[in-house]
Amino acid sequence: MKLRKISLKNWRNFRSLDDTSFSDSVFIIGANASGKSNLLDALRFLRDVALPAAPKPGAGGLQEAVRSRGGLSRLRCLHAQKDTEVRLQVVAGDDSPGSPVWSYTLGFKGEGSGNNRIVISEESILRDGKEVRSPRPDRDDLKDRDLLTTTDLETPRRNHEFRDLAHFFGSITYLHLVPQLLRLSEEIGSRTVLLDAFGRDFLQRIAETNERTRDARLRRINHALAKVVPLFEKLEFERDKTTGAPHLKANFVHWRDRGAWQREDQFSDGTFRLIGLLWSLLEGDSLLLLEEPELSLNEEVVRKLPSLIRTVMSSGKGPPRQVVLTTHSEALLSDPSIGAESVVRLQPTLSGTVQLPPTEMEMVMLKSGFPVGAALLPAVRPEHAEEMLFEFAKAR
Repeated sequence: MKLRKISLKNWRNFRSLDDTSFSDSVFIIGANASGKSNLLDALRFLRDVALPAAPKPGAGGLQEAVRSRGGLSRLRCLHAQKDTEVRLQVVAGDDSPGSPVWSYTLGFKGEGSGNNRIVISEESILRDGKEVRSPRPDRDDLKDRDLLTTTDLETPRRNHEFRDLAHFFGSITYLHLVPQLLRLSEEIGSRTVLLDAFGRDFLQRIAETNERTRDARLRRINHALAKVVPLFEKLEFERDKTTGAPHLKANFVHWRDRGAWQREDQFSDGTFRLIGLLWSLLEGDSLLLLEEPELSLNEEVVRKLPSLIRTVMSSGKGPPRQVVLTTHSEALLSDPSIGAESVVRLQPTLSGTVQLPPTEMEMVMLKSGFPVGAALLPAVRPEHAEEMLFEFAKAR
């Protein structure tokens, strides 16, 4: 199943975002603080709500998904004014002819009256335009308001008619590796606010993979790393003999005959992030969300990322996996295969972030052969970036 459209109301930066379309590969661009990460987080939010119904159950549901993000006041758009409802709507479906098209809508708000609970203001599920079950709030909800604190999406007893959709949300994968935080994982302990914040579950995901599959993936990653990481020879998985903690280790050419081994806490940031990216591309067929994959990588590697993603996504037995990523990189967007239909460009305004479609001049540039990075990125670059140093120095 693939994401087709998303609409947001009062979600973080977005006062209103209507029917934003998604292709197989989506590149989200925009200025700093325009809402790129927040758009990805809307999908992660639905993943977290659906977690109890996912193939791999975990702590989730509506209340936890809101709480882990700092509460409703952190989620609700500052431009919401008197309309306090937050609403997300997603359309999803398979490529194959005759497959159902699903539409899921979730609206929620604070209960008020001195209560601190989040309650459902709207939940509806459509299959090919027809209601799968009665929209909520329904008659039972009005009799017992406690029912409004949980969604049908997260409740196995109530989602059996649309469990494929619940599993689609619950299996969404997200990657934004911050190597420094993984190196400090023991000191940080369990103080992570989100399930996969900054990739802290990455090594555990590798550890839980079937050994044969894990070794096959690491061999593929090994071949790729050997081409771009100087002196790199071999990548292996191991567990700490004392604690059982999972680790990656790599061998580098060294003056010793057997080379020099390093664990992941000694890898360069770029090496570690590239390993994480390659692993995530091989990890499954679910929707994959990538946060600025170009960070810490050499520009020539960044240029090859779209081709790499396209090749890996199309190499499986099923339909290509869908990838949605945020980026600031013109090098990444220089790939000639990326069309304007694959780019979601965000622009902050005084009433919230909006999607900025290509102008007539930009379409002329694209038709003339300009890559999307050269044509579409200039409009979202800071207009006065060259004045930043002067203003900073003047403020002493």
